[in-house]
Parts: sequence; structure tokens; C-alpha cells
Amino acid sequence: MPTWDERVEAVWEDESLSDQERIAHIDALAAERDELDARALFERAGARDSAGIETEAEPLYRQALEAGLDDEYRTRAVIQLASTLRNLGRTDEALWMLRVEFDRGPDAPLHDAAAAFYALALVSTGDAVAAASVALTALAPHLPRYTRSVTGYADELVGERD
Repeated sequence: MPTWDERVEAVWEDESLSDQERIAHIDALAAERDELDARALFERAGARDSAGIETEAEPLYRQALEAGLDDEYRTRAVIQLASTLRNLGRTDEALWMLRVEFDRGPDAPLHDAAAAFYALALVSTGDAVAAASVALTALAPHLPRYTRSVTGYADELVGERD
């Protein structure tokens, strides 16, 4: 019999499900766990977020974070909650959360994903130059050449504004 995690993953991978069907399946799986189980809350939030129901997703993400997620899922919850907040027009809070996650450094889980969403939040505030700097800084280590140059140029973008 598949594990709970495998069954959750199968729901996420099933492209034939409508948003409401996905929410129903995730909620049914979450009901197998304690109502304050952090992972169950996270999955319920994600299903609503994916369906565009950000106002229902936000409190579930917050409850999941409060209940305590492992480092990878905590990072995912922070990124997803911040993205939700940005979509709800609360860009300053999203920016703060993503900045903290980004500042954990390149060895932190999902650092590049945090950088991408941090850059999106910066664009939402009208700061495209800082967004480009963040995105280039995240991209630079993955380049086969020019890592040092791209990193330097990314720093220069924001350094010129000071």
C-alpha cells in the first residue's frame, strides 16, 4: 500500500483532476492525520493556493508553519505563503519573508526558488533593477562560465543605486 506521502504526490501529479477535486482529495488525505498536523495543513493550503483561493490558503500556510515543518517543507511553505501574499496585494510582507529566506544563503533548501519569488516580489514593488540583481545572483553559480563576472555585474546593479 502506498504511503501517505505517495498518495499526496499522486493527487498532485493527476492532471485530470479539477481544482475542486484536488482540494477534496487532499482534504480527505489530510483528514487521516491530526487536524493540527503541519504537513496536512501545508497540503491543504497548497491545494487551495493552486486553485487560486489564496484567502483560504493563507491561514492554512500560517497554521502549518506554526505547527512546525521540517526545513524543506518550511521553506516551501514560506515561499508559497509569500507568493500568496503578493497575489493578495500584501507585497511588503511577502518581500520581507522572501528576503529572510533568500538571506539564508545558497546552501539553504530551495534557495534558487526563494530567489525567483523574491525577484518577482521586487518587480511587484517596482524595483526591477534589484529583482534582476537577485535573479542574476541566483543564476550565476549555475553558469558553465562567467560566474564571477555575472555575480559582479549583479552586485553592480544594486551598488550603483546607493
